[in-house]
Amino acid sequence: MNLALGLGCDRNTPAATIQQVIDEALAQAGATLADVRAVASIDLKADEIGLAEVAAANGWTIRFYPAAELSTVDVPNPSETVRKYTGTPSVSEAAAILVAGTDQRHLIIEKHKLRGPDGRNATVSIVRMPC
Repeated sequence: MNLALGLGCDRNTPAATIQQVIDEALAQAGATLADVRAVASIDLKADEIGLAEVAAANGWTIRFYPAAELSTVDVPNPSETVRKYTGTPSVSEAAAILVAGTDQRHLIIEKHKLRGPDGRNATVSIVRMPC
């Protein structure tokens, strides 16, 4: 399986919380870390330490998209709260769809959320990449 992940998180979310949300979503999809081919988020998170640590631990390069580009993607779960803070109604779903080069029909995990023990939130969406 070739999968793309879209990641979103609160500022200063620890790597452990981000890794846990990824692991949970992959398990729901019947997939593993070895199936991940692409990872993306919003450019506002380009300096997020937890995301950088997770990417390094898994050997991934994260592609970061500007809010204006993410906001052009049709997603099943747009959020006005997300728009208020980021300028786009979707981070994880839109980023996964963009980096996969496909559309929402290939979204297999829409928006899996986790609140870590410190109260920080992480979200992952998973798209099956076209062959």
